[in-house]
Amino acid sequence: MCEMKIIARVHTDFGTKFGIPRQSGIASELCGEVIFEPEYRNLDAVRGLDGFSHVWLIWQFSENIREGFSPTVRPPRLGGNKRIGVFATRSPFRPNPIGLSCVELESVDFDSPLAPILHIKGADLMDGTPIFDIKPYIPYTDSHPQATAGFADAVSAHHLDVDIPPALLEKLPNQKQSALITTLSQDPRPSYQSDPKRTYGMVFAGFEVKFKVDDNILEVIEIEKK
Repeated sequence: MCEMKIIARVHTDFGTKFGIPRQSGIASELCGEVIFEPEYRNLDAVRGLDGFSHVWLIWQFSENIREGFSPTVRPPRLGGNKRIGVFATRSPFRPNPIGLSCVELESVDFDSPLAPILHIKGADLMDGTPIFDIKPYIPYTDSHPQATAGFADAVSAHHLDVDIPPALLEKLPNQKQSALITTLSQDPRPSYQSDPKRTYGMVFAGFEVKFKVDDNILEVIEIEKK
């Protein structure tokens, strides 16, 4: 069997798994960088890529590797109680821990010491995630507007209203504020956790963000530099 090679790593604002959007593109304000490993750090390898608006990233669930195989999983958006076939979900617990994300390609840096660097938006990846491959998104073959999404259609509209006191929000750099609000609105909690008294914490852009959720309102109660 051919060995999978890590060609690059992605760098994002998520230092841990908790809080990462469950799908790519739903928090388009999130910015990241794809930096190639030295062996693949070659300008010719991305020649022409800057003509595309989006790319596919094929990557490794490096923090969710498990031994053995389970044919069913419990999708968080279904409350963690209903079992669905693993191949009908995007669960990280798969026979091969491979993920697929479509992200916006904001620009390609050809000039920095680590060039080429891909500047991306909308990534659903933890900082340091290994990248196995990069492919251009081609609208006329990859876009299917009439496609159906099975059980995922029923939960796609779920979101929370986010309440952040201005004094707390101002602790974040301006360019990170909108991305945090969008990320929190997607409800980072496991669906089986709904205790309004519980305090949750996530790491974002080097800050510890603590919040509570009551009914459909997420209230941020603390933002501190890590």
